[in-house]
Amino acid sequence: MPGQVEDDASIRRGAGDVRTNLALLERARAENPDAVLVYKPHPDVEAGLRPGLIAPAALERLADVVARNSAADALMAQVDEVWTMTSTLGFEALLRGLPVTTLGAPFYAGWGLTRDLGPVPARRQVRAELALLVHSALIAYPRYFDPVSRLPCPPEIAVDRLRDPAFAASGPALRWLAKAQGLLSGHAWLWRASRAASDA
Repeated sequence: MPGQVEDDASIRRGAGDVRTNLALLERARAENPDAVLVYKPHPDVEAGLRPGLIAPAALERLADVVARNSAADALMAQVDEVWTMTSTLGFEALLRGLPVTTLGAPFYAGWGLTRDLGPVPARRQVRAELALLVHSALIAYPRYFDPVSRLPCPPEIAVDRLRDPAFAASGPALRWLAKAQGLLSGHAWLWRASRAASDA
């Protein structure tokens, strides 16, 4: 089960009663007392940049495996199901044919594709095919940007760019950007406070 950043918008807007990583683990353990629970902490939380850390004693009591520094796709190849609050890892699990239990209302919950234990908006209480959800989430809804033409582009071009080794996630500019994001992430309250003040 994926840990999340507890002040993330998806938790603030989409979580139900279970709103913390600790509560997620407690609920999963209570409902699956004999299961081997694999918990993947969120990297920003483990780095101390965002809230959501679980005390070591609680983690040891509730999780059988703490999958630090593990690739999500490799983990999903070894598990029987995924429990989550609102993480997009649940959507990735659906794409891989894994059963998913949600405790919140992520965009992929409520369409009959997941077991939903959290509050799901009434407008979603219809059955949808996975292909339709995938099309909506990855093709119809998003807008993609082509780094070559510097113009909006269809998803096919975005996929081509991702496959192209020339556009691999590397280089000094990208490393600088990642470091800047890391340094600024602990100060998100500054722009959140200013945005809240401007909205008031």
